[in-house]
Amino acid sequence: QVHLVESGGGLVQAGESLRLSCLASGGIFSINAMGWYRQAPGKQRELVATISAVGSTNYADSVKGRFTISRDNAENTVYLQMNSLKPEDTAVYYCNAELRTTAWAVQLEYWGEGTLVTVSS
Repeated sequence: QVHLVESGGGLVQAGESLRLSCLASGGIFSINAMGWYRQAPGKQRELVATISAVGSTNYADSVKGRFTISRDNAENTVYLQMNSLKPEDTAVYYCNAELRTTAWAVQLEYWGEGTLVTVSS
């Protein structure tokens, strides 16, 4: 059974940094794209950043230049380095992965349960 587990969230002040990690485990054959999404109170979930299996990245305009997504394919882990954090970055951050559990399985999308990031002003 596939699990995505996020870690690294917490409470920081504006201007500080945090690094989120997400480990995918449990019978994984291959992982395609991985990504981070976030949902602030009262708002819809939105894309933060994605990274392909070969390292191509995509960022929301609101985080470009401040956040960096990376991955370790050998460890099935994706990271999000968040610098110069702002109060508007406050949200629950969710990890996402598109993966196959076997060579013949359909590629499915999996989500973690989220980690809370709170940025105080």
